[in-house]
Amino acid sequence: MAQLLFWRLVRTALAVWALASIVFLLSHRDAAAAVQVAMPDAAELGTTGNATPTIGNRATEASISQRLGLNLPLFYASRSPRSGITSAGWHWNGAANQYHRWLSGLLRGNWGTSFRTGQPVLSRLRDALSFTLPLTGTAALLAVLTALALAQRLSVKSRWQGPVRAFLAAVHGLPLFVVALALLLVFANPDVLEWFPAYGLDQPSDVEAGSWERVGTYAMHMALPIFALTLTALPELTLQLDAALTQELGADYATTARAKGLAEGAVVRHHALRNALLPTFTQLAELLPSLVAGAVVVEVIFALPGMGRLLAEAAASRDYHMLVGGVLITGAARLLALALADFFYWWLDPRIRWQS
Repeated sequence: MAQLLFWRLVRTALAVWALASIVFLLSHRDAAAAVQVAMPDAAELGTTGNATPTIGNRATEASISQRLGLNLPLFYASRSPRSGITSAGWHWNGAANQYHRWLSGLLRGNWGTSFRTGQPVLSRLRDALSFTLPLTGTAALLAVLTALALAQRLSVKSRWQGPVRAFLAAVHGLPLFVVALALLLVFANPDVLEWFPAYGLDQPSDVEAGSWERVGTYAMHMALPIFALTLTALPELTLQLDAALTQELGADYATTARAKGLAEGAVVRHHALRNALLPTFTQLAELLPSLVAGAVVVEVIFALPGMGRLLAEAAASRDYHMLVGGVLITGAARLLALALADFFYWWLDPRIRWQS
C-alpha cells in the first residue's frame, strides 16, 4: 500500500508541475501587460495625460521589466523572428530564461513576486489561505456529516424521502452563485430577514470589545458563505450515498441481518454503510478542490478577503505569478484528497489490502 500511495503521489505531483508550467508559459507570453500592471500612476511619474510614451515612461518600463525578470527569454529555447535577410530560427538560451528562474526559485521556496503589489506571492497566499481554509474546511465537514446522517435516514424508507430527494435534486441543478445570491436576498436583506451581514468581514470598532464578541462577529459573517458552500456540496454526496445504500440493502447479507432480527437502522449502520461508502470516496476526493474553486465565487459575492477573491483579482489584473501560485495550491489540495481517498479505500475494503 505504501508503494501504491508513493507512486500515486509522484504521478499527481508531476501532473501539478506540468499544469503550473503550462499556465506559467502561456501567461508570460503577454509580458507587456504585466509591465503595465506594475507601472506607477501617471501622477507619480509626472507625465501628462497623452497616450504617447515619454522617455521617462520607457525607462520605467525597462526598469520594471528587468526587475521582474521579463526581459529574459521565456524558455530554454526560443524562436527568433525574421529580420531583413536573416531567416527565423530556433535559439538555445540556456539557463538564462524566465522559466528556469521561476522553477529554481520554486524549489527554494520562492514563488515569485506579485506584479500588482510587489509582495511575495507565498506570503500573500498564506494570508489568504488562513481565511479560506477555515471556510472550505468547515463547509466540507458539515457537508460530509450532514450527507452521512441524511442518507442513512433516507434509506430507511421514511415518509419524507420523496420531498427531500426532490429538494436535493433541485438544489443540485442550481449554480453556486445563484444559491449565494438567494441566501443574501433572504437572510441579509432589510426588507426580508436581516439576520446576517451582507458582505465584508468587519470587526467591532470598539477597542474594548472582548474576544467572544469578535468571535461572534466573525461567525455571523461566515455563516452565509459556509451555508452556501455546504448546500451546493450536499446534494451530490447525499444522493450518491443514498443510492449506494439502497443497492447494498438489497444484497443477501442485508437480508440475512434482517432475518436475525436486526432493525433496519442497525442494518444500515453496522452492515450496509461500510460498503456503500466505497464509491462515495471518489466524490470526497473531488470535494476539497471543488470547494476551493467555489470559494472564488463565494468570496467575491460576499466580499471576503480569501484566496478565491485574491485569485479573481489576480486574473483581472494579469498578476501571473499569483495565478501560478494558486494553481499549485489547488493542485496540492487535489493531491492530498486523492491520497486520502486511496488510503480509505485500502482501509475499508479488505480485497484491496489482500492485493497490496
